[in-house]
Amino acid sequence: MTAELLSLVPFEVAEPEGLAEHRQSLARRAAWRLEDAPAEVIIRWAARTFGPSRLALTSSMADAVLIDLFAKNAPGTDVVFLDTGYHFTETLGMRDAVAATYRGRINVVTVLPEQTVAEQDATEGRDLFASNPDRCCALRKVAPLDGALAKYDAWASGLRRDESFVRSITPVVDWDKRNGKVKVNPIARWDQSKVDAYIEKNNVLVNTLLMDGYTSIGCLPCTSKTGEGEDARGGRWAGRGKSECGIHLVSS
Repeated sequence: MTAELLSLVPFEVAEPEGLAEHRQSLARRAAWRLEDAPAEVIIRWAARTFGPSRLALTSSMADAVLIDLFAKNAPGTDVVFLDTGYHFTETLGMRDAVAATYRGRINVVTVLPEQTVAEQDATEGRDLFASNPDRCCALRKVAPLDGALAKYDAWASGLRRDESFVRSITPVVDWDKRNGKVKVNPIARWDQSKVDAYIEKNNVLVNTLLMDGYTSIGCLPCTSKTGEGEDARGGRWAGRGKSECGIHLVSS
């Protein structure tokens, strides 16, 4: 992305100790200004606005598209990965491959829940993911991520509008009310064909499960292959009337 194009996109410097109202207003203005901007410009706006120490990227390690974009446009960004204790072996291998491939350009930060799986089984009952998946997600995903994000003013995700009906109105810049953070979704407007084209052109790492019938990858007990006619997240908590873990439900 040329410097000329980037210079056309207004950006603001966030107050280091700014109030939530200031950041929320900043997010809303940026969502409007950047709606049609390329992902690279959105990322550079976030990096210039918050700086590498106050901006984090989260990744489920399904693919490294957003990680690759950040490595090129906002090097030095922390990539937060939630190790729930229930991941596929392939997903943990993907995390390690990403850390090795992008060493020196991004920083992979692994975040753990407060309890191990065994400790949770002892306090909450065995296989909480089956008896109360919302509670399990809250303990092993939402709470750990909220804690990890405490030191940042903004965070980025790979949410895309084409993934599900729930995500179809995802803004490119949002307000995370629960955490009081600006949330950046640089590839919200991308569809699967654009993701695939970027992966091929840039030789981006991909979780091998995506080649075996999975289109969205989470914890092993709660993830199945996607059925014919289902949206990309159809294999997540299949048959339970649940499609989100709770991390991305709050919007401005």
